[in-house]
Amino acid sequence: MHAVLQDLRTDLTRRGFDTLNRVMVPLVKAGVGTPPPIGLGLVVLETTGRVSGKPRQVPLVATRFGNQVNVSTVRGQSQWVKNLQAQPNGAIWVDGRKREATACVEPGPLNVASLSLDQDESAKRSEAKNP
Repeated sequence: MHAVLQDLRTDLTRRGFDTLNRVMVPLVKAGVGTPPPIGLGLVVLETTGRVSGKPRQVPLVATRFGNQVNVSTVRGQSQWVKNLQAQPNGAIWVDGRKREATACVEPGPLNVASLSLDQDESAKRSEAKNP
């Protein structure tokens, strides 16, 4: 009986997060709750599924320091952590736009992933004009 209840709880939790993510992903991708250049906010992390090879998206709370974005989870089985460990190149939606990023994952109790954002196009153009 305990195993049945545990399976039901796991299924309900997964369904709850799936429903929440379907609502949150479009809002966060549009820029709602985005972190300021230095501060806390919401991002959408895009990874490549390590088994399927398909793109995966998950909304996360993030701390941003300029072009460095840190995300973490206490859930040891989070698929986005495993995906980043297998393929550290991904993307982050911040400020209402997609930015390519490279991750460095530190497994442990908090499973911290530090993502370095690639320069956006406006910074690249400015740098090209003023080398």
